Amino acid sequence: MNLKECYISFGGDYDEVLGRLRREQTVRKFAYKFLDDKSFLQFEASMENKEYEEALRAVHTLKGICQNLSFTRLYESSSLVTSALKENDHDKAVELMPRLSEDYHQIIHSVEEYRNAKEE
Repeated sequence: MNLKECYISFGGDYDEVLGRLRREQTVRKFAYKFLDDKSFLQFEASMENKEYEEALRAVHTLKGICQNLSFTRLYESSSLVTSALKENDHDKAVELMPRLSEDYHQIIHSVEEYRNAKEE
């Protein structure tokens, strides 16, 4: 699997991110850094504790990262959750969490698979 195929597997836009970051090595570097980002975990913990302002901050951060890296599918689901939390519609945010979680874990899985194949 190459990096473009990795992006396709999780609903990202490789051509867009390459146009923004210019070099495949840079795209790869930031995709790998995403594996260590704690925004999603902070979001989940904050939602579980009903700390909605903190959850909004975390999911908004995640949305921005996804926009910069052209993680299109996760950007869309994080945008929906961000909007729900901004509107104080906590039930809707909770309802949207499974999609957000699925999109997030798909990226993590795909990037880890890509990195592991690259290291072999």
